[in-house]
Amino acid sequence: MRKAGKGFHIGYVRVSAVDQNELRQLDGLELDRTFTDKASGKDVNRPQLELLLSFIREGDTLVCHSMDRLGRNLDDLRKLVLDLTGRGVHVQFIKENLVFTGEDSPMANLLLSVMGAFAQFERELIRERQREGIALAKKRGAYVGRKRSLSPVQASALLKRVAAGEPKTLLAQELGVTRDTIYRYIGRGEPGAQT
Repeated sequence: MRKAGKGFHIGYVRVSAVDQNELRQLDGLELDRTFTDKASGKDVNRPQLELLLSFIREGDTLVCHSMDRLGRNLDDLRKLVLDLTGRGVHVQFIKENLVFTGEDSPMANLLLSVMGAFAQFERELIRERQREGIALAKKRGAYVGRKRSLSPVQASALLKRVAAGEPKTLLAQELGVTRDTIYRYIGRGEPGAQT
């Protein structure tokens, strides 16, 4: 429960992949609550971030390891920080050693923009390197894309069973795939659809 007059210190942690270790980001900090997303920071559509934004209140402090954990898109990062500080929430970035309060100096606002731009630039460089690497691997014949979730025989049987009215959730469980995968095969209507 919230105590009157005492703001919470709320941590936000984000890792891009499910197998990444998020523990190091806010290790050793005393926090009242932590929200953790295992998702890309390309936009603000993250379940735990949405919960955090509905939970956090005036007088609280949001603590993030670094700016790129909150957002890798400059526009999203600035919007989040300005929205939170406008609501009376302080935003603290440990790595950059910056705190935003809503009464920030022009220099603090410049640092937010510059550091946020670097985070976005870094993300775009990573994506460019990935595309270049894939293109080179394709030229060498070493890149074949993602492995299909279902064999052509399984996919054909799936489409027939869906057409016969079998529940998609049960089919997904039986085949060991997600419902989204089932819908992708249905949408493409072909046994060998890439998922």
